[in-house]
Amino acid sequence: MNPKLLFWVPAALRMVLALLGVGVVWYLFGATYALGIAFVLTAMMVFVQLSYLFQLSNWLDNPQSGKLPDGWGAWTSIFARLYRMRRDDEKNQAELTEWLARFRQAMHLLPDGVVIMDDVLFLEWCNPAAEKHLGLTQERDRGMRVTNLIRSPEFMDYIILGRYEQPLTITFRNRKLIVQIIPFENRRQILVTHDVTETERIERMRRDFIANASHELRTPLTVIVGFLEIASTELDLDTATRCAHIKLMTEQGHRMQHLIEDMLTLSRLESVDYPLRPEPVDIKKLMNQVARDARALSGGKHEIVMECDGPNVLGSYDELYSAFGNLASNAVRYTPAGGKITLRWQDGVNGPQFVAQDTGIGISEEHLSRLTERFYRVDKSRSRETQGTGLGLAIVKHVLLRHGGTLAIQSVAEQGSSFIVSMPKSVTTPVAGELAIK
Repeated sequence: MNPKLLFWVPAALRMVLALLGVGVVWYLFGATYALGIAFVLTAMMVFVQLSYLFQLSNWLDNPQSGKLPDGWGAWTSIFARLYRMRRDDEKNQAELTEWLARFRQAMHLLPDGVVIMDDVLFLEWCNPAAEKHLGLTQERDRGMRVTNLIRSPEFMDYIILGRYEQPLTITFRNRKLIVQIIPFENRRQILVTHDVTETERIERMRRDFIANASHELRTPLTVIVGFLEIASTELDLDTATRCAHIKLMTEQGHRMQHLIEDMLTLSRLESVDYPLRPEPVDIKKLMNQVARDARALSGGKHEIVMECDGPNVLGSYDELYSAFGNLASNAVRYTPAGGKITLRWQDGVNGPQFVAQDTGIGISEEHLSRLTERFYRVDKSRSRETQGTGLGLAIVKHVLLRHGGTLAIQSVAEQGSSFIVSMPKSVTTPVAGELAIK
């Protein structure tokens, strides 16, 4: 039925009934009584209407304070509709609150920084990533101009030029950031920041790796190709010279072969398609093999001591042999003749340890943090003499990552070095002979 009819028909019926009642009183008792009854009925109706208006006014001042009355007459429909409106509003408000909470949670988890500003760049809100990237604090910096908080000449030029369609790359707080301002609505703007520091570092490592690998391969290839050209153009070379050339080419070929093998090992260790499959490792056998290789490399020029007093472990025999062997061979290469090298496997407080200790040339403190980088060398000329590939410690690092181990380096220049591999207790072989890592 039409809402207007629902309102006016009952009201008209009530008026008609009231007039009929007054008319009956007039007919039975006279005009004076009829007018009195009409006045009383009118006063009651006015009082009821004013009472409902008063209750409605109080409720509108504080809709949550109390319950709406049931009402009488047309007020029943009015209060019912107001109740439905309040119920729908509460439902919409709950949904809005839920969506707002989800939005805030998403903004907090977003790796990119988001800063909401007004049209004159005063900060209104920012997420934790923006606080980390730009050094902002929501509580402290709210209401402050962003250009006063981000002190960067490149950012200031970006703001002045106003060419927001293109992002800007800046270095700020030791981070490399891609920032862009996105206008939205009429009086607000969004500043988005994306941290590419790690991406740039990985890209730089990739470029350096390619450049270093190319350089390392070029040197032996140059030697080999040069001697081959000499042999092809000078057919009357004497036997001694030819043998010397062949010896040098063989050495450079072996160097190139070792470099390629180390590069393939690194690639395999980093591959997700090459998971670690733990197996019982006979540590005494492994240590004997490492010590035997070290003595062969030394050729009797060093005193090499091997001590094995620790538990067997679960892991990859070949990978641990490669890691320990690299540390032992480095100790031999960088220890002058007559020096002492100790290879020790021991049971520590937090787990077993492998220690390669030497009395060699040592390493300055500024180089220690970079030793596990690929192709990083403290002394390039010394490395060429020792025939190192520059990948040994990088291989050690990746092997330990796969086994949950860590590498600590202690060294003093001209006094010697200690490379300490610490393995977790979880990789030790259980006494009962169980073959699963705890």
